[in-house]
Amino acid sequence: MTRLQATYDIESPLGVAHAAAVIAGEQSTGTFVRLATETDALRDRSSARVELVEVTGVSDHPSLPCRLTGTEYERGRVTLSWPVSNFGPSLTNILATVAGNLFELAEVSGIRLVSLDIPDSVARANPGPQFGITGTRRLMGVPKGPMIGTIVKPSIGLSAEETATLAGDLALAGIDFIKDDELQGNGPGCPLADRAEAVMRALDRAAQTTGRKAMYAFNITDEVTDMWRHLEMLERLGASCAMVSLNSVGLAGLRAVRDRSPLPIHAHRNGWGLMSRSPDIGIAYPALQKLWRMAGADHLHVNGLASKFTEPDSVVAGSARAVQAPVSDGVPHTALPVFSSGQTAWQVGPSADALGNDDFLICAGGGIMSHPQGPAAGITSFRQAAEAHVLGRDLSDHAADRPELAAALTAFKGAVTRG
Repeated sequence: MTRLQATYDIESPLGVAHAAAVIAGEQSTGTFVRLATETDALRDRSSARVELVEVTGVSDHPSLPCRLTGTEYERGRVTLSWPVSNFGPSLTNILATVAGNLFELAEVSGIRLVSLDIPDSVARANPGPQFGITGTRRLMGVPKGPMIGTIVKPSIGLSAEETATLAGDLALAGIDFIKDDELQGNGPGCPLADRAEAVMRALDRAAQTTGRKAMYAFNITDEVTDMWRHLEMLERLGASCAMVSLNSVGLAGLRAVRDRSPLPIHAHRNGWGLMSRSPDIGIAYPALQKLWRMAGADHLHVNGLASKFTEPDSVVAGSARAVQAPVSDGVPHTALPVFSSGQTAWQVGPSADALGNDDFLICAGGGIMSHPQGPAAGITSFRQAAEAHVLGRDLSDHAADRPELAAALTAFKGAVTRG
């Protein structure tokens, strides 16, 4: 494949085929009138092409407010393609091409980007994950099985020393991974420098006992030059992971971090619902995550099964599989899927089943911190759930002589997968 392709679900009062042609013009050589300089040769060289139009239905009302009206609103799926010469390997300009002004066109009463097909030339020109699954396992010291993580809770309000005490206790209890909440950045109540120094002291002390240093993802989300300074500090302290909020720093910010980072990048998608929740406008996760991976994300959040959020389990599972699928036909750029949000021991086996492997990180706040027997037992309950899955045993049967798992299944019995 030599052209970039994007597929959309669209709705239009003027018909799907007409709307597709308008989008193709708007997102390449055209505008609302034919220009004298828009020659046939220029169009042949640079215009977008409509590759597929499929009508799937009609409605008697628009899904979104729309200046243009019709007697019916045709719904369908269209695929457009662009020559790579329009934007080269630039991820920011690819995003402007496939998800730019087209959302505002009067000819569409609904439009959602659902997939991207990336040429190998574009995928190879971008760095992709530096560590991915294999490098993360090596740094964590977890050669097999699901990686068990947690989030510092309360999300905000703890001092640097309080955060460090909690991190040290979790590390002694055997946790693989700890992360700052996305709300905990570099505020005066808990400055990143103070937090990082205190936490790393605690993790180093715990490692002397356990023989393994837990990975901690420090939230470095900030201005680009500040994020670079944060990375230098974390490297100096012996940290092993940096976290960024994807929708705050953008593709250019993520790439800037990747270019300077000696650490895995834990990429948090907070704010994702703004782009994905409506079926009538926005971007589907399998499309946008390809750009994030090419920019250098090592870990990508995908929500969790039976989570507190609105996405059904089928969408979460599809997102997780997308993160492990190749970016293009010839370039893997594989990242680590991160299940999170309302996760408990109940979700460990179903998460592995959804992926078809155990190359994932499952992060639980309450599912570990609120275990009736304490956080250490919460961590153990996750490992016991993973063991049950490997053995093919019923979770409740496996819990019969494992009090940590039994207590978790009782305490979190409402946390079961949704269809």
